[in-house]
Amino acid sequence: MSESNLAARSDGLEGQVSGARVIAQALKTQDVNYMFGIVGIPVTEIALAAQEVGIRYIGMRNEQAVEACRLYSKFSARPSSIEAIPSIIEKAVRSSLYGRPGACYVDIPADFVNLQVNVNSIKYVECCMPPPISMAETSAVSTAASVIRDAKQPLVIIGKGAAYAHAEESIRKLVEQCKLPFLPTPMGKGVIRDNHPNCVAAARSRALQFADVIVLLGARLNWILHFGLPPRYQPDVKFIQELASKTSLPMNYYTVFHHVQEQLPRDCFVVSDGANTMDIGRTVLHNYLPRHRLDAGTFGTIGVGLGFAIAAAIVAKDRNPGQRVICVEGDSAFGFSGMEVETICRYNLPIVLLVVNNNGIYQGFDTDSWKEMLKFGDATTVAPPMCLLPHSHYELVMTAFGGKGYFVQTPEELQKSLRQSLADTTNPSLINIMIEPQATRKAQDFHWLTRSNL
Repeated sequence: MSESNLAARSDGLEGQVSGARVIAQALKTQDVNYMFGIVGIPVTEIALAAQEVGIRYIGMRNEQAVEACRLYSKFSARPSSIEAIPSIIEKAVRSSLYGRPGACYVDIPADFVNLQVNVNSIKYVECCMPPPISMAETSAVSTAASVIRDAKQPLVIIGKGAAYAHAEESIRKLVEQCKLPFLPTPMGKGVIRDNHPNCVAAARSRALQFADVIVLLGARLNWILHFGLPPRYQPDVKFIQELASKTSLPMNYYTVFHHVQEQLPRDCFVVSDGANTMDIGRTVLHNYLPRHRLDAGTFGTIGVGLGFAIAAAIVAKDRNPGQRVICVEGDSAFGFSGMEVETICRYNLPIVLLVVNNNGIYQGFDTDSWKEMLKFGDATTVAPPMCLLPHSHYELVMTAFGGKGYFVQTPEELQKSLRQSLADTTNPSLINIMIEPQATRKAQDFHWLTRSNL
């Protein structure tokens, strides 16, 4: 009899066990060590049961609708009874790990949580095995090698699948021995360090446009890679800053990221969230290690930054004390889940949160322009929809909960506040970085993902 089944038999009043305890023990049996959630009846009972069995529970603030995700999950199910919960959870965990990793959805009826059943009726399923390794056919590998050998301008694109697969050493050898240029996708950054001489991220558009053979390693031809279509690519392609030196004020994105990059620890986790902030940061903020970059990824969902940062900080605190988590957000992205700052302070997670504040979504106005605009009418009729309130002091959200806040407007202030934040390994901090409200990314060669009629 397994230890989890023995634990179930010794739990409960007169041989009874609650659905909440069954859920918690089933997760623990599948080697789940962390649970993130928002309590409320009956979720509170599950959270308490999780803590009782040794799962670390992190209470969040930003509740998202989850029913919609059922249609987009790798696996979704509703247990028909409490007795079915362990097998459903095992299948959900296994499905999330096997093949292409992805989210799974288990919908547990509320009345199951507090319902009591006989412990002898519960059978926990042993922890699923590690996912199997898929190997390509030898003939396909030989064909690919021949195509690469004959290529005039080859390019390797490294995706997050390569990071998940821990394939960094093999890919590094391929790139260096064959002298291949490579381009990482946002969450493939760090599989090979961003400052490697073969990295062509700074010339991304040119690399994609002129490559005659592209090797996709753990990447998909989705919208991030423009679906592999012209004009971004050659029609017959085969598939297998000067702005940073700007010293005038206000600062722009490139100036900010230049000074941030200078101080970032090479082993830190970089979490990026926003529109221009995330897009520009993908190019300028380097990663040197795999699985150390988190951003919106394929779904492009804004507002995920603080949740990702909290999860990374919890794991780092357990496994690598002293390893830093740097969360870089736009002011609009911060607004989506800003109250998670309370969560950060409640668990005393030493996250360094940078809010790049341009007073708007994409672009905003300075204080004087905002006041002048309001002379012509109410903000609901005259303010452009993408504008936010100018000069907002987001750093006060952090200080309100006991963390450290900084309001910076110059490179010197940014350097000093970031240096102080990185030196403090026990407290969270938020640096509110004011930039030019009309600052934007550098001119793009192709506008099909960013064009607007405005």
